[in-house]
Amino acid sequence: MDLNLLNERFKNCSCGKTHICPIDYINIGKGAINSLPQACENYHKILMVSDNNTYSVCGKDAAEILGKKIANHIVLQPNGDVVIPNEDKIAEIEEKLDSETDFIIGVGSGVINDLCKHVSFKNNLDYGIVATAPSMDGYVSTGSALILNGMKVTLNANPPKIVIGDTDILKDAPREMIQAGYGDIIGKYSCLNDWKLSTLINDEYFCEEIYNLTLSQAEKVKPLAKALLNRNEDAINALMEALVTVGVAMSYVGNSRPASGSEHHLSHFFEITGILENKAYYPHGIDVMYSSAVTALIREKIAVSHPTKYNFSRDKWISEIKRIYLTSADEVISLQNKLGWYDTDEQDIIEQKWDRITDILKESPSFSECVAMLSEIGLSYDEFKEFYGSEKINDAILFAKDLKDRYTVLWLNYKYFEGNKAEYHTL
Repeated sequence: MDLNLLNERFKNCSCGKTHICPIDYINIGKGAINSLPQACENYHKILMVSDNNTYSVCGKDAAEILGKKIANHIVLQPNGDVVIPNEDKIAEIEEKLDSETDFIIGVGSGVINDLCKHVSFKNNLDYGIVATAPSMDGYVSTGSALILNGMKVTLNANPPKIVIGDTDILKDAPREMIQAGYGDIIGKYSCLNDWKLSTLINDEYFCEEIYNLTLSQAEKVKPLAKALLNRNEDAINALMEALVTVGVAMSYVGNSRPASGSEHHLSHFFEITGILENKAYYPHGIDVMYSSAVTALIREKIAVSHPTKYNFSRDKWISEIKRIYLTSADEVISLQNKLGWYDTDEQDIIEQKWDRITDILKESPSFSECVAMLSEIGLSYDEFKEFYGSEKINDAILFAKDLKDRYTVLWLNYKYFEGNKAEYHTL
């Protein structure tokens, strides 16, 4: 991909804003890891960050290629089965920094990238990423997804200066990581629909060109499922380019709105509650794709209904939040008290714009289309329902929205359709 051409296209956007993504070097393709010396020519005291898996995949090779430029190297150990991007891991990385460190390079995917992005931003350093899997779209975004105080939070950060995606490495990523990358891109149908919905109801900022750029990546990747499962290198290249392009779109907006909506909030719910309850959860992008099917069901239900304002009980809501979020409940309650969205009434706006709202909801792929896409990439919606169970999925539909400060179809669903019901009966 040519970022210079993309920046040129978006610098005088029709939305009235100038969009620039300050990445110096992107190389996606066969043998891309060998370009590390060229990419890092301006850096001399580099801290490399990997974990047990990514070090063996290509961290050792990357260190050898960069040679003496690697001044220090930390291999993060997992918290149980996986590395969790929390306060402890941040501290471990920062302990390896010294006054001469001039660059951080991560070798990995989501967690490694988010940790390096955060630590570099916090310490006013540039960073780069050697991707080991085409698994998520956050490689070049301006947000760092972390778990702090038991909460899933996205903190402001800078995009990397360098992105290396070697398809010789990416094509050999675990199958579920490839499925996750596909799922993260397919989830854009859902989040883009949420963006339009919030723009109509809340007059939120909207950029049609960035919307179309993101949508085009979903359209490009959608037919590649079988080729991706076969580890076709061209398909892997296309997926990685789509993931990076969506990250650029987020960088252009300055937040994750073009790439994250109700389907991501559900995914974050399953991750957070899994950590709190010490229970298994799917990789992020797989959860996103399953959750896109859930949000499709919600949209279909709303589109043939009529809005009725709910009777909100704060005491009941607090009780439910404490039941679900356990030790993180106070953080969730504090966020929503600060936002005050439970106290706002959009009834008149929704009534006035109901025809347009239903038109927007119908633009997103249907539930049956989402189930078909899941099958194409080797996933089963029935397995998802069995894995989490109806109670957890119902809780996610009603209370995943409380984790974030973003309006999606989950808010419309709760406040005008499902807020007073104990179960979501259509699942």
